Amino acid sequence: MKTLSVLLIEDDMIETMKFNRVLNSLELKHKVTEATNGEEALKILKDKNRIPDLILLDLNMPKMNGKELLKILKDDPVLRYIPAIILSTSNNHQDIKECYEIGVAGYIMKPLKYEEYTQKIKNLLSYWSVSELIKG
Repeated sequence: MKTLSVLLIEDDMIETMKFNRVLNSLELKHKVTEATNGEEALKILKDKNRIPDLILLDLNMPKMNGKELLKILKDDPVLRYIPAIILSTSNNHQDIKECYEIGVAGYIMKPLKYEEYTQKIKNLLSYWSVSELIKG
C-alpha cells in the first residue's frame, strides 16, 4: 500500500482532529495537508509541485462550498484528475446527485459513531492507496 498525499478541506476543527486521530489510531502514515475552506485549498493547489493524490472535502463550508470547489477542480486541466471525495453529514439526495454530476469520485456520509467513521476512513484510504492515480 502506497503512502498518499491527502488534501483535507474541512472548516470544522473537531472534524479535522477526528480525521487525524483516525489516521494515528490506524497507524496510517499518509501525508495530510489541511485547508479550512475552498479558497485556502485553491491557494495550496496552485503549487503544481505539491499536487495531492486525493482530496477530501466537506460540502458545507464558508466562502466557497464543496460543490463550488468541485466545479473549479473539474474545470482545471491538471486538478480534474485528482479523485475528490465528499465527506459530509448531508444525506440530501439532491446534493449527492449534483456532486456526482460535477464529477466527484465518491460521497461518504460522516456517521455519528466513531467506530463507523473509523471504518469508512480506513476503507476509503485503503482503496485509494492501491488504485492507480494520474499525476498531472
